[in-house]
Amino acid sequence: MTSEATTTTSLSRTLFQMTWPMLFGALSLMSFQLADSIFIAQLGVAPLAAVGFTVPIYQLIIGFQVGLGIATTALISQALGANDTGRAKQLGGLVIIIGASLIALLCLALWFLRAPILNMLGGEPELLPTLSLFWMPWLASAWIGAMLYFGYSLCRAHGNTLLPGITMVVTSLINIGLDPLFIFVFDWGLAGAAYATIVSFLLGCLVVFPRVISLHWLKFHFERGAIFPSIKQIGSITGPAMLSQLMPSISAMFATALVAAYGTAAVAAWGLGTRLEFFSIVVVLALTMSMPPMIGRYWGAGDLDSIRQLVKLAVKFVLIWQLAIALIWLLLCDDISTLMATDISVSTVLQDYLLRVPLSYGALGLCMMMVSVCNAMGLPMRALLISCLRLFLCYLPLLWIGSKIAGLDGLMSGAMAGNLAAGLMAWLLYQKGFKKALEKAPRKNAQASSNSC
Repeated sequence: MTSEATTTTSLSRTLFQMTWPMLFGALSLMSFQLADSIFIAQLGVAPLAAVGFTVPIYQLIIGFQVGLGIATTALISQALGANDTGRAKQLGGLVIIIGASLIALLCLALWFLRAPILNMLGGEPELLPTLSLFWMPWLASAWIGAMLYFGYSLCRAHGNTLLPGITMVVTSLINIGLDPLFIFVFDWGLAGAAYATIVSFLLGCLVVFPRVISLHWLKFHFERGAIFPSIKQIGSITGPAMLSQLMPSISAMFATALVAAYGTAAVAAWGLGTRLEFFSIVVVLALTMSMPPMIGRYWGAGDLDSIRQLVKLAVKFVLIWQLAIALIWLLLCDDISTLMATDISVSTVLQDYLLRVPLSYGALGLCMMMVSVCNAMGLPMRALLISCLRLFLCYLPLLWIGSKIAGLDGLMSGAMAGNLAAGLMAWLLYQKGFKKALEKAPRKNAQASSNSC
């Protein structure tokens, strides 16, 4: 066996060991969200549409927490690689404090701005009472979920993906079990889905944070003169990473506004399709959580060849896997649309969605991975560029053009074309950035050699 083949085998094994807990964890999260949609769909079109309007807003919250999580993984893994455990603990404490404060302020602002947000997204005023009953517990669940995510980030930064993976599975099963109890038995309706999420996330926090504290992965006693440089370093990565994560939520708002022009049923179907999309790209989501710690360590060690092989391996797998997922949706689109929506108008639109958009999930996954890889390599501005171009050069323009040409069907086709164009663009930008890194690497090695002499 050649050296390159041996390295590839080793990378495959390590990637699998890091990814499979995240895969089952992410799959379980997608499953409980899918179950939420199925239960809520039984309440009627209005509650389902209200949830549809929360999708882009939730992506906004996710953008903040994931951006900070990216900085957590990158900086703590680098500190551990340098055997600076004290700094790693301090960074962990800062992440918890900063994350709790930022997400709380965001959720508070979203509560007071719920009516303008509904109006901006093109929602009907009659939906506001339903939305208001749902948003208070939903925003509370979003904050608790963000705190749990920061706990997961600390675990992943220390190379532990098993605890987050198991916790995700358990909390998701609890959520699914509580959904029918809270929604139908207790007759809490739409709000019951949010209360079920609150309970499950709280239980998850009670599992993860005692473990994190017992392993001394964070501290809240900071050395004098060290806190502000650490905050600055966190911000230098979090800022661009957060913006790149916020781009999809901003895009989702514009997309939802475009879909809203075709009525409440279209928004409800689009919301269901978006949740199915999350479910479909679960493998990609798992890879974006497992790859950054590996890439960060290789980047710090100057082992760019391992990064190249790792990315190439992941890309090949994702393209093949997502093509298989798309074929499954094509074969089952009739049954899935009927199961997900009892209203015939919602079911029809969802069926059209499943016939088109999933064909581009491979390209979408490629784009997502390139953003994650660039962030892990310490190139957050390139990751931000990929996110911006994907949405505002590829996705939204083609979405709008498609709607103008062929209405709602054209909008679905535009979403597919936009994802395909974005995947190609992301791969080209990654290759260009990696080529520049290779050009700079010999100079760094030469300089290091001269300093050691």
